[in-house]
Amino acid sequence: MTDRSGPGRASVLAIVLAGGRGRRLEPLTADRAKPAVPFGGCYRLVDFVLSNLANADYRKIVVLTQYKSHSLDRHISQTWRLSPQLGNYVATVPAQMRLGPHWFSGSADAIFQNLNLIRDERPEHVMVFGADHIYRMDPRQMLDFHVGSGADVTLAGLKVRRSDARAFGIIDAAPGGAILDFLEKPASPPGLPDDPDHSFASMGNYIFRTDALVDAVTADAADERSGHDLGGDVIPRFVAAGTARVYDFHDNVVPGVGEREHAYWRDVGTLDAYYEAHMDLVSVHPIFNLYNQQWPILSWQPPMPPAKFVFDEDDGRRGHALDSLVSSGVIVAGGTVRRSVLSTGVRVEARALVEGSVLLDGVTVGPGAIVRNCIVDKQVRIPAGAQVGVDAAADRGRFAVSDKGVVVLRKFQEVAPA
Repeated sequence: MTDRSGPGRASVLAIVLAGGRGRRLEPLTADRAKPAVPFGGCYRLVDFVLSNLANADYRKIVVLTQYKSHSLDRHISQTWRLSPQLGNYVATVPAQMRLGPHWFSGSADAIFQNLNLIRDERPEHVMVFGADHIYRMDPRQMLDFHVGSGADVTLAGLKVRRSDARAFGIIDAAPGGAILDFLEKPASPPGLPDDPDHSFASMGNYIFRTDALVDAVTADAADERSGHDLGGDVIPRFVAAGTARVYDFHDNVVPGVGEREHAYWRDVGTLDAYYEAHMDLVSVHPIFNLYNQQWPILSWQPPMPPAKFVFDEDDGRRGHALDSLVSSGVIVAGGTVRRSVLSTGVRVEARALVEGSVLLDGVTVGPGAIVRNCIVDKQVRIPAGAQVGVDAAADRGRFAVSDKGVVVLRKFQEVAPA
């Protein structure tokens, strides 16, 4: 039997699409899949969708992987061990070439090549969710809307500024949720009738009636003209047939989520979006609250000692962090940290300054060094006295720099001494 979260609730199989390459997040995706990119000090991007599903008691979950999936596979195998006695699982499934010598050619093709997983479980509905967004959502409420509407497919949607809308699939919906048109990343997104400065964007979360999904991806696989993408090719078929509905994410109520955080959702597909989502975490009243234990974000925590702040000297050697997230195993040894996220095992040495930055696991900032407005990938050592994020021209000659000027250091990158 597939998951039922309450009496009378429809049976569900959850499929998480985690094969994305994430070119716009390079160099963070140079040797890992986008859903495996670390986030928030002690998480991976994939943990957010998996936590939403697990918290909602949907615990038969298939994660479809493809691109540079080793760290993603390892993370899921270490972290997401659900009880097999209860029939629960989170299973990674790579491209297996079951239907011929080719990889997944799109999200619809990924589903088509794994129809055996759906047939084995025989669910009434299939949730197909993306793996690389930051948000809290109770998918039970979306399923209730989907079942009540009688739709073949329901898309989760939210309002975005028209200036940002060209990066999303855009939904034109009638009152009541019937989708009239679906435009995949339009150059000129249409505004809403009552709010011309905003558009209604797809979040990349879908719920399908199982038979309708199987028929749709089978027909798509036979269409040589198709790009085999759910958003670009399959969803428009349902829209044309009048069987697609939109679920307004703003209607989703999650336990422990306050007004400031309500309907928070971030697509962290670019370096700037990834950086800005981290900055959302560090304020006194954060826009996205990692400390909500009523709907926790779950992950594996390494067996590390507590964070430590040492030295309190009048000569400026004072270890402290302000408006920052500091993970286990961090040592701030006489340095200063402001508005930053320090991941597991980071070390900040005497009189060093880390400001407005995201440091991933094992980064060391040497004595007197300055790191400002940076993303620093794992195991990078910033030597004593070095400055990163201070001189824009010098940084562009040495490092990757985002469109908005965030300096990004790749994993194990060597930094020249001062």
